[in-house]
Amino acid sequence: MNTLAHMADSPSPAPHRVPLQQDRPVYVVGGGPGGLAVAHALRARGVRAVVLERSAQVGASWRNHYARLRLHTTRRLSALPGLPMPRSFGRWVARDDVVRYLEKYAEHHQLEIVTGVEVSRVERTDDGGWLLHASGGRELTGSAVVVATGRNHTPFLPDWPGRDTYTGELLHASAYRDAAPYAGRDVLVVGVGNTGTEIALDLAEGGAARVRLAVRTPPHIVRRSTLGWAAQYSAVLVRRLPVFVVDRLARLVCRISVPDLTAHGLPRPAAGLYSRVRQGAIPVQDTGFVKAVRKGRIEVVGAVEGFEDDKVVLAGGERIAPEAVVAATGYRRGLEGLIGHLGVLDGRGRPVVRGARTPRTAPGLWFTGFTDPISGMLRELGRDAEKIARAVARDARRRARRAH
Repeated sequence: MNTLAHMADSPSPAPHRVPLQQDRPVYVVGGGPGGLAVAHALRARGVRAVVLERSAQVGASWRNHYARLRLHTTRRLSALPGLPMPRSFGRWVARDDVVRYLEKYAEHHQLEIVTGVEVSRVERTDDGGWLLHASGGRELTGSAVVVATGRNHTPFLPDWPGRDTYTGELLHASAYRDAAPYAGRDVLVVGVGNTGTEIALDLAEGGAARVRLAVRTPPHIVRRSTLGWAAQYSAVLVRRLPVFVVDRLARLVCRISVPDLTAHGLPRPAAGLYSRVRQGAIPVQDTGFVKAVRKGRIEVVGAVEGFEDDKVVLAGGERIAPEAVVAATGYRRGLEGLIGHLGVLDGRGRPVVRGARTPRTAPGLWFTGFTDPISGMLRELGRDAEKIARAVARDARRRARRAH
């Protein structure tokens, strides 16, 4: 990678330092898959893009995931534009291979990436450009900004009653790496999304003495693959159908392919699968979870209501005393400080528009990575990148014509 640079102070200048304020580039905030894909798509259209990444390396969030993690989408449909994933990665790509791919992607496309720079605030300039306030007192001027960070910014722990006085081991799933520290122990996992179910399965297979999973709302569960047909293929085919049609199709498929776990504490949800997705509830991809529940290796219990006398209080009043609690309770977005003053966020802190659309109140500001598509996040990030790049290039041509 011939333009990767660190902006931290050092005794001697870093090689290949990016001239940040030259030619008013498009700034891409975030060096994850979405940011890298947008930077490549812009470069392919002759638009200079500079990626600003607060961590020391690209793909920081992927590096910090638990070791067991694999993509639930196929290798072929998870590649970003302009570079296939190697066949050696297998069909379901492992976390470390995703990281290697992102590194190679940045190098292959010769992307301009500056690491160690955190953008704290983005403002409009009088001439229609953008001013970015960054770490170290830096002020960077760009022609446009693409926000590719903030979706999973801050680990969220519910403010359970008694949490502050609980003396047992309590950690967020973001701090979980593998089952080794929990061998022979009684562990409670809170949260029944893909992260929670996979951590529970990892613990059950990794030697934990007892694994319980606290569930508030039962999820939709789908098989990752059936007779070689990946669930993602079906999702791509139906993604544009009416919600009620997809709900009915999904209900039929799930009844045929996924055993009923009602007797184990996980009844089938009443609301449709696609209806739940539109509300932000992603289906659980089964990679062994269903079998573990049916065999009693993972016990489903009620939702956590609080902590009392160093015990966990569950819905219905039951009290249990696990040796460790892993909270797979999600993240909060971190966009308010960055762009909250621009009037471009909704009541839940999400961008009001995304993809190829730019807010009317903030033209020249784009967003990627703030959806939960059933057809695969990486696939849709790549598609979004192309749309954003076309829109940015079109806007740049329009401004150039006006200037002449």
